[in-house]
Amino acid sequence: MGAGGMNPQKLMTSIVGGVAPDVIAQDRFTIGDWASRDTFMPLDEFLRAERKDDPDAIREENYYPATWKEAVYQGRVYAIPTGVDDRLLYYNKSVFRKAGLDPNRPPRTWEELKEYSKKLTKLNRDGTYERLGFIPNYGNSWLYLYSWQNGGEFMSSDGRTCTLDNPYSVAALQYMVEVYDALGGYDKVNIFQSGFQGNEQDPFFTGKVAMKVDGSWVVDGIARYAPGLDFAVAPAPVPAERLRGVSQNKGRFAGQDPFITWNGGFAFAIPHGAKHPREAWRFIKWMNSEAAAVLGNRVQKKFNESKGRPFIFPLRANRRINETLLRVFPPANERLVAAQKAFIDILPAGKYRPVTFVGQALWDAHVRGFEQAVAHSKTPKVALAEGRVLVQKELDKTFSREKLPVFSFAGPVAMASLLALCGLGLAFWNVRRIVGHSRQARREAVAGYLMAGPWIFGFLLLTAGPIAASVLFAFCDYDVLHAPRYVGWNNFQTLFTDDRELIGKALWNAAYLSLIGIPLGMATGLAIAMLLNMKVKGMSWYRTAFYIPSIVPAIASAVLWAWILAGDPGKGLLNAVWQASLTQWFGWQPPGWFGVAEWAKPGLIVQGLWGAGGGMILWLAGLQGVPQSLYEAARIDGARGWAQFRHVTLPMLSPYIFFNLIMGTIGALQEFDRVYVLGGGSGGAGPLDAMLVPVLYLFNNAFRYFKMGYASAIAWVIFIIILVLTLLQWQAQKYWVHYEVDKK
Repeated sequence: MGAGGMNPQKLMTSIVGGVAPDVIAQDRFTIGDWASRDTFMPLDEFLRAERKDDPDAIREENYYPATWKEAVYQGRVYAIPTGVDDRLLYYNKSVFRKAGLDPNRPPRTWEELKEYSKKLTKLNRDGTYERLGFIPNYGNSWLYLYSWQNGGEFMSSDGRTCTLDNPYSVAALQYMVEVYDALGGYDKVNIFQSGFQGNEQDPFFTGKVAMKVDGSWVVDGIARYAPGLDFAVAPAPVPAERLRGVSQNKGRFAGQDPFITWNGGFAFAIPHGAKHPREAWRFIKWMNSEAAAVLGNRVQKKFNESKGRPFIFPLRANRRINETLLRVFPPANERLVAAQKAFIDILPAGKYRPVTFVGQALWDAHVRGFEQAVAHSKTPKVALAEGRVLVQKELDKTFSREKLPVFSFAGPVAMASLLALCGLGLAFWNVRRIVGHSRQARREAVAGYLMAGPWIFGFLLLTAGPIAASVLFAFCDYDVLHAPRYVGWNNFQTLFTDDRELIGKALWNAAYLSLIGIPLGMATGLAIAMLLNMKVKGMSWYRTAFYIPSIVPAIASAVLWAWILAGDPGKGLLNAVWQASLTQWFGWQPPGWFGVAEWAKPGLIVQGLWGAGGGMILWLAGLQGVPQSLYEAARIDGARGWAQFRHVTLPMLSPYIFFNLIMGTIGALQEFDRVYVLGGGSGGAGPLDAMLVPVLYLFNNAFRYFKMGYASAIAWVIFIIILVLTLLQWQAQKYWVHYEVDKK
């Protein structure tokens, strides 16, 4: 959800560095955000220069309204729409017949959808799902679509006020909660959903889900992986009030289409700093012409046929092009033709996400509100109200940004230069004092500093410099593209007031991983080391086998364990074994692991134990360093087994325990790579932010929202927490850490 078609960090870096690409394909919903940062060129000048007699001229009237408006920010066009997608209700007619429902009568209202969902849901003997009738947030709908259907909006018309918790959106979210509850609850549904796969294993294709609201791209998947599927599409059901209001031409729905859809898709934009903007515009014009569309689809069709695959053309944002493509490339059978035509016919009734510079923050707030509501951790009203407050503060902060003073680096740079000169002078004086008048000593000192010079220069430029800069940015509002503006302590104040729930959640998750994960990891590593300290044949092979998992790259390990700990037994290896044994014998249902908030952190801890072999090396060294004379003395005193371990082994290993405790605490507070992968990627933190940790929170603010000043403040808060915890542990060591040689 970040940059759309291009990695946001790479795109931002290329623009700031003056090497921007000439054209980029960008998710349209991000256009407003990037345009607000002065990163894209407005295209109005090119549009005004279009000739009226040019058949390939780009004109607004040729595009579906939602696709064009989504690329407009503050009255200026910043991108030209290319593809488009929209959403309809897919339903399995065969499953309808089995459930006694009319296959030619899909649900039209929310109330009917809820009843159909219950009738189409089928349970196994053990209470797990064999089939679900409908999942409110499976496919591609989200709260956005439900709110629009109910007459809700997420931003005011002037873009200055967030309306996330308007009564219509609250009612829409309440409906989603009720459907989940009617099906057994969000957690139970989510465990089942976590095992869903794509392509030929798509649950809609295999009959595990009877209905879903999904995008136009699914038609291509059906043609390729389930050509015999007896399916149909229909407009997504709407509140009964909407149908009544439209039919009776009264109320807030008067004059509107009874059914709506949600449009998405990509657009071509020209970044600021592009070296060839006019050539870029010519490329955009060609790519949006009928000739290019027919040529591109003809080549794609030929390629698909060479691989034995069917071809379904993707929808375009240009009306005329869709008409041409439907005529030139008709789908293979009547069901596919009807589906493709239905998606095209409803495109004019499409809605689009608000065009705003807080688009990403609004999206994240709406997702968080949805998760909190369906999990019953908060009511829909409270969950959406809290999200609205956070988004509104971002709006207010941006609109008032111009009033803030531009931060001047002159004073800090002068101070740093003065300190550097003083440091160099002090170092020079100290060297002169040490070497005295010895010519040999002076030559050795000069040689030493010359040898260390590259490292010192690199440290000052690449390490100390960024550290000092982050201190300054922590007191600024800074988004990389614009000059930083001084805000004083506001970033820290925001962190512990407006965002205290999020940072509190992140710190609590880190504390959980520390208090439970560190002792378990240390105990596991020590247990393995004690086993590997025994003198048996082939011990070197055993030690190698236990150590190998610790050198597996963290990302590869996370991907592997995402498969092992998948919540659904049909996909997760561990849960498949669990269901085949514990569920059948005792009726114990398998955990949801990363798909359920309560099991996400235990899943991280279990995954972390797999790499305990890395710590095993230190424990093994410590065990082999314990003098045998101490064990002999203990045996003379009558100590055996546990008594020896408690009174001899543990005290002698206390320095190693202390080291692992400090490093484990630092590691828990710096956790990132695993949660980034297991939380869904792109900054996701798992269900209900169960895997949100401080560094992931920092990353999201820095590289998703580009709040570099705020992210710098978070970094220094994390540093202070690590420093304080380390100092406390260092001070406490004198009471329990025993060294073979007493420290003075």
